[in-house]
Amino acid sequence: MPPPCQIAHRPIRKPEVGRQGYQGFNPRTEYLKKGDRPYGARAVDCDITAEHDVEVMVRDGCRLYVDIFRPTNASGPVPAILAYSPFGKKFSGLCFLNESTKNIAYRLGVTLEDVSGLEKFESLDPSHWCGRGYAIVNVDGRGAGDSDGGMAIMGTQEGEDGYDVIENIAKRDWCNGNIGLAGNSHLGIVQWFIAQQQPPSLKAIAPWEACSDLYREQFVRGGIFNLSNFDFIANTILQGKVGVEDFAEMYRRTDEGKMNAYWADKRANLKSIKIPAYITGSEFSGIHGMGSLRGYMELDTKDKWFRWCGTQEWYDIWADKESNDDLQGFFDTFLKGEDNGWRERTPKVRVTVLQFGRKEPINDIIVPDFPIPNTDYKDLYLNADSKLSLSAPAAGTISYDSQDPGSKVSFTYTFDKQTRLIGLPKAVLYMSCADHDDLSVSVQLKKLDPTGKPLKHLTIPFGKTPIDDPEDCKPVSMLLVHGGTTGFLRASHRHIDEAKSIHPQYPYHTHDRVEKVPPGTVVELQVGIWAMGVQFEAGEALRMDVSATNPLWLELSDGALLEGNKGVHTIHLGGEHASRLILPFVDV
Repeated sequence: MPPPCQIAHRPIRKPEVGRQGYQGFNPRTEYLKKGDRPYGARAVDCDITAEHDVEVMVRDGCRLYVDIFRPTNASGPVPAILAYSPFGKKFSGLCFLNESTKNIAYRLGVTLEDVSGLEKFESLDPSHWCGRGYAIVNVDGRGAGDSDGGMAIMGTQEGEDGYDVIENIAKRDWCNGNIGLAGNSHLGIVQWFIAQQQPPSLKAIAPWEACSDLYREQFVRGGIFNLSNFDFIANTILQGKVGVEDFAEMYRRTDEGKMNAYWADKRANLKSIKIPAYITGSEFSGIHGMGSLRGYMELDTKDKWFRWCGTQEWYDIWADKESNDDLQGFFDTFLKGEDNGWRERTPKVRVTVLQFGRKEPINDIIVPDFPIPNTDYKDLYLNADSKLSLSAPAAGTISYDSQDPGSKVSFTYTFDKQTRLIGLPKAVLYMSCADHDDLSVSVQLKKLDPTGKPLKHLTIPFGKTPIDDPEDCKPVSMLLVHGGTTGFLRASHRHIDEAKSIHPQYPYHTHDRVEKVPPGTVVELQVGIWAMGVQFEAGEALRMDVSATNPLWLELSDGALLEGNKGVHTIHLGGEHASRLILPFVDV
């Protein structure tokens, strides 16, 4: 398709043999025997036929290249599961884990017996899944590796390319005509954009941790630009002949950061997806959680399942046997047509509550829907004494310096009995700034122990590490250590379209106008905070931090100050400006 506007590209490394699993362009067929360890890691479960650098031409003549892994001795045609991304199509999962050990402790709990090297980064391992009766097709998307063109990231372009690859694979004589999509992160996100094109042969998707709107959920959360982890990805993982979309430059080209055709094309139309879906998400993904939740809420199919997780996505897809068995049941049902009882016995929604500190999460709590019906949304009012209370205080104010990275205001609520908060929190803040005509604000919710110490959650099982407390995790990584769910908002982007909000607790900010705030004027900011699932014991507390810093991806952004701020931010309390935090209390 013609792009919605001219796309800026930033340079990336040219493909280099030995880097991120790239082995050079070499179309060939290779035969692996059961028990082989092609990269000295996990053994393959069955004889595998591996076709390397297979050309697939998409509608505009662009040539994409794929690797196909399929069971050699299958009794008949098999379904195919596509892994679609720009991250490299062979060896890239094991390669990344091996290279990341300097910066990410404990290999995220993934061992050499969990992955073989055949797997694409963040997707299913053919050594395992071919033995389950599936072909795995690893796709180098447009601009990746030897595939033609500039590297496209989501939007209609990747959706149309994915459609064409699916229909090409479905017609091959070894394929039964049924295609699925699976994978984490980019490999999950792209599933929304491909599925909304409705390719006839795509019968099921499994987006595990999948942002659905690159503007609102990754790069411009709340109207505040931040590259999150994309610089790291572009500089260390991506390689291709041309370059990759330059999100910083595309944001610079906006009119004061407003929504435009480019960014609108990066929001998936989830209501157009009508096929079965197995969706996962988590509280601690700083990019994907709300996209996964929106996917579950908006997909137009009765055949959708949602699992809110307590473990990190790479561990979940590579090292957790129960998760893979569950996913196989889903694909056996919808790609093989087996009457295996999976549809009937699998709960539509399973949630996790995090306990933080030295405690493992409580997983697979069955609930009727998400957000959970009959949730008690309680207003907790901000007080000048730094407490949260059920009753509004007298009028007052409290302030912090928006240009000091260490400045913030905090408010706590102590629980008198075991309590679970599961669902969507929201902050309603009345704020002003005497020094500037805009405010960029972050809100983070933290759990405190009875002594007031902030707790952290370890995103992989303690048994996969030598530690028993997240505080001992070294080096610190946001992939392994979670501090609490967050929300962001720029005051000038505060306009809400209630008709498009997925829930009253999660407002849809249109970002189609800039409404500056005259200095000293008090405005209401509705800050949607990402979904949470946390259990508190008697004596433990929740702390709400409000500041002008970004608490996400600390190892990449140094907790940088948010853009667009100047001077002192004042929060107004009580009276007609009763700032409050709305929390989802549940009885499950």
